[in-house]
Amino acid sequence: MAVQQADGMNYAPKGKPSPVVKPGGFVIAAAALDHGHIYGMCNGLTEAGATLKYVYDPDPEKVAAFRRSFPQARAAESLEQILADPEVRLVAGAAVTSERCPLGLRVMDAGKDYFTDKAPFTTLEQLEAARKKVRETGCKYMVYYSERLHVEGAVFAGQLIEQGAVGRVLQVLGMGPHRLSAESRPAWFFEHERYGGILCDIGSHQIEQYLYYSGEKDARVVRSQVANYNHPQYPELEDFGDCTLVGGNGSTNYFRVDWFTPDGLSTWGDGRCFILGTDGYIEIRKYVDVAHQPGGDHVYLVNRDGEQRFDVAGKVGFPFFGQLILDCLNRTENAMTQEHAFKAAELCLLAQEKAERISG
Repeated sequence: MAVQQADGMNYAPKGKPSPVVKPGGFVIAAAALDHGHIYGMCNGLTEAGATLKYVYDPDPEKVAAFRRSFPQARAAESLEQILADPEVRLVAGAAVTSERCPLGLRVMDAGKDYFTDKAPFTTLEQLEAARKKVRETGCKYMVYYSERLHVEGAVFAGQLIEQGAVGRVLQVLGMGPHRLSAESRPAWFFEHERYGGILCDIGSHQIEQYLYYSGEKDARVVRSQVANYNHPQYPELEDFGDCTLVGGNGSTNYFRVDWFTPDGLSTWGDGRCFILGTDGYIEIRKYVDVAHQPGGDHVYLVNRDGEQRFDVAGKVGFPFFGQLILDCLNRTENAMTQEHAFKAAELCLLAQEKAERISG
């Protein structure tokens, strides 16, 4: 597994290759390199057997940097070149957040599936446009909710829940602290209209994992809050946010996200998730076990059988990417349903829209 990085924007997990197709069996392209998550997205897809044919971005320096990691990718002259190539089945993009939906609409209009970094939208209007385009084209609009999909501890916790290890899930409590690393962030990161707000952005991970672990199809936002406590030099930044949700089946979710990871932590954020069930509970220490064990992917389980601790780094893998490739080829929904991807996005937009601003 990749060494944990100080800057979450450029954290790109690597796993063991586990191809589900032969070389050339699923051709992809990367376009819009505004966020470093594009590296993790392409790592996951190529490890699952995808053939990365093209990369495109208007900035040649970004393209050159990307090709150092993925030398097999040809530098496309334009996005149109990618969209016109019938070999390309899927386009992966990590555009500025507010530009992710317009890119996706163009990709789907070209008859290709789209895989975007989170958050997939900044407005409810964009979400509705994407829903409509999916209905019109039959193409997929998939989302890289990396804090569950690209974390072995989070994958393993899902497997435990499926096996009935904690019974019916009653509550998911998530904490998603991040290191700001302001000097490495692009200007758009501090512009609210372009990044969408903290609950829309990193809150999307938390809501998606709640829906997945609880099995909920829908939820309502009970309360949400945002603040800029300590960064007056960036007036449009929200450095803190939290939210409470209640699901349709009565489960609950509380999460907190922030930009206050101290420099002394060995990784970019002490992401944790607590899952309470009728028969036990799980804790996931995603990226670090503070002052105890190096690295991440530590899972704790307590149920009728006792107390158990699992270190799963390098043992579980990232099945989402292979499942996504097969879904695109077979037009199935085993990796993630379209409605799940959109519902997580919808709820984070509603949480952001309804949020009370706390005075710092």
